[in-house]
Amino acid sequence: MAQHPGQPITDDSIKVRQLSHYQFSWIAGEPGQPGTWTLQLVLDQGAWEEVLTIDADDADNLQDILSTAGTVYYDVQRRTLMFGTTEAGHH
Repeated sequence: MAQHPGQPITDDSIKVRQLSHYQFSWIAGEPGQPGTWTLQLVLDQGAWEEVLTIDADDADNLQDILSTAGTVYYDVQRRTLMFGTTEAGHH
């Protein structure tokens, strides 16, 4: 017997999406003040976008990870990036 979802599935009901593209941006601060880094995430080939404000250390670390990760997911509700998947029992 086929089960049907209790509610219509909408873009807002999808909680975990795959990262398709990303872009770092830097916004200049006031004179003498540090700038602001942002990371724009394009998810599921543009079905969803998210912009995160991050500090310089996070920008550096995320650039390193994102440039080498094969697959990245983003949990929209928890605002969490998840890097890669590994089959159980494999290293």
